Amino acid sequence: MTRRISSLVAFVTAFLAPMIAMAAPAAGGPGPHDGTFAVAMGVGMGLAALGCGMGQGRAAAAALEGICRNPNAAEKVNTPMLLGLAFIESLTIFTLVTAFLIYGKMGG
Repeated sequence: MTRRISSLVAFVTAFLAPMIAMAAPAAGGPGPHDGTFAVAMGVGMGLAALGCGMGQGRAAAAALEGICRNPNAAEKVNTPMLLGLAFIESLTIFTLVTAFLIYGKMGG
């Protein structure tokens, strides 16, 4: 039962909250959704940091496990691991840019 509830919360957070946040504000002046934009920024950055941190941890763990099993493959494993970590980190940077774009839409 707990797993179903957590799946429902994850679905609502990932799919329904951004729709509310991107609703068109009223013309002129600060819109009624400015607080929602701020919440969307915080939730988006938090989820991006959490997901990328978990992904980087798994990637590094798998690479180090492979190196421990075969120490001669360290040179072959190190470069793709670092490249993968850079790609994972770029997703967090894209989320940061998106958060700044949302902040600009807030009129702040």
